[in-house]
Amino acid sequence: MVFPKWPFLFLCLLTGWGWTNEVPHRTTSEIVDYMKRLETRHFSRRAQNSQRSIQLLEAMLNNVIFPSVNVTLQTNSIQSLVFKLTCDFSGLIIKDSYLQKATTRHVMQFPAELTQQACAKRKASPELRLICIYFDQKHYFQDDNNSLLLNNNILGASLVNHSVSNLKQNINISFWHNESLATYDLMCVFWKEGAGKASWGAWSTEGCKTVQVTPYKVLCQCDHLTYFAVLMKLSSSKISIELLDPLTYISIVGCSLSIVASLLTILLHFYSRGPPTSHFKKKRDSTTYIHINLHVSVILLNVTFLLSPSLVFQPIGCVAMAALLHYSLLSCLTWMAIEGFNLYLLFVRVYNIYIRRYILKLCALGWGFPAIIVLFLLLLKRSAYGPYNIPIKTSLENDTNSQNASMCWIKSVTIHRVFVMGYAGVVSLFNLVILIWAVKMLCGLRSREKKWESRTCQDFTTVLGLSMLLGITWNLAFFSFQEFLVPQLFLFTIFNSLYGFFLFLWFCAQKRHSDLEAETSSSSQIRTGLLSHNSPFRAAQPSSVTCLSSLHGISHQKDEVEKNMGHKEVFTGNFFNDLS
Repeated sequence: MVFPKWPFLFLCLLTGWGWTNEVPHRTTSEIVDYMKRLETRHFSRRAQNSQRSIQLLEAMLNNVIFPSVNVTLQTNSIQSLVFKLTCDFSGLIIKDSYLQKATTRHVMQFPAELTQQACAKRKASPELRLICIYFDQKHYFQDDNNSLLLNNNILGASLVNHSVSNLKQNINISFWHNESLATYDLMCVFWKEGAGKASWGAWSTEGCKTVQVTPYKVLCQCDHLTYFAVLMKLSSSKISIELLDPLTYISIVGCSLSIVASLLTILLHFYSRGPPTSHFKKKRDSTTYIHINLHVSVILLNVTFLLSPSLVFQPIGCVAMAALLHYSLLSCLTWMAIEGFNLYLLFVRVYNIYIRRYILKLCALGWGFPAIIVLFLLLLKRSAYGPYNIPIKTSLENDTNSQNASMCWIKSVTIHRVFVMGYAGVVSLFNLVILIWAVKMLCGLRSREKKWESRTCQDFTTVLGLSMLLGITWNLAFFSFQEFLVPQLFLFTIFNSLYGFFLFLWFCAQKRHSDLEAETSSSSQIRTGLLSHNSPFRAAQPSSVTCLSSLHGISHQKDEVEKNMGHKEVFTGNFFNDLS
């Protein structure tokens, strides 16, 4: 059955005419009801519900009819504003008075250039509409990374049926916060539809600049209309691009010098090592082996550090290099702790100390324990290793067009905190206690000497050498605060890239001092022998019986505790004299 068309068309016209008188009230109420439903709706990032819901809200605001210049519709977490504009538009500032339910302050400033592109396309003066939407909940624009937004606020603006971009005069959006933002990295971003993998968009910084006017205010300057927000991240202590080149140069030169110096030190250790002829010589031989292993770990650390940036674009190679670099760092830190432990044994247990296969056990600890940690992390979470981006600021004014310096390193923040910073913190604390103990013993030893003032320079050199040997300079890693960032970066880079070179200087100073002492003692022995041989009043040589009886008499003058304390004091004095 076919119905006539004219009656049906007439009925539609009558229905439309009947709705015309009720459009303002009914349409605004429908929009408010719809905004309330949006507040309670749960959006899925994978579905397109969010995008459709936001687009439907924009379409409803486009069709709203209101008699005044603007209209404001608001719920608890969504506020919509619609402005009527003409080609004589001279600019607009939306202040806090428009956003009555906003929890924090916001100001949007639109330039006069906003309507020029739209008016140029039409000869007549059309009525344009500027739609602004304020969201107080971020789940409407949730990206794949679950990014943190300032106050969870999003401000959107669009010119109906017109695309606004590449403006010469920027759109200024000001965001305020009740607390200081000095500890955060802030970036002005806009919502780019279709850029996300799981969600319906992603936050982008294209066309926006960030200016932090005060610790409580952020100014976003953008050249287009869209949805804007301020992305927040805990401050990662960005490095200025002006500091990147000198820091890189210092690292390359310092690591290269350390590699060469450590190789020379190992060769000199083997060359100068003699056969163990006494108990004290055996102790020195064990200490020498510990020094050699420390230098090997320094070489491995510097080599892997220099090769790390070259494998960033090779996925498997970068993971392997990152794991090797982590292993090298842990090994170097472990051998620093072993140096402190060996120094403790030399101070506390001078005699009657014998550990079976001492060096073998230390090697198992210094090389095996870090390997167990790295292998465990590779099996547990292989994705923790890989390309790591170091944020670099292109200017000192928080320009969002930032660059990244990449290297193969640990990507997981938790693993870095536990197995790098935590590990280094334990080693540094242990060695710092050993150093303080050594300084205390040195001060006590010098206080019992009559001419201790003459050895002040030598003692200072000794403490400085022990500080380098125990890796005290690695404590600078815990002082990367905002105020001390630049000096801390340079001091940490200089001291720790030249760590192997400083150990080489320490070895040369010790070697020179021991050679001078050997020459002095040998020349004094020769001189004494010549004098005793040529003198007519030669003293009578004591017999072996006299020597034994003298030693026996001395041994009964003190008890066993005093002997041990005397031995320890003599050994400690000789040890510090050798270090000086």
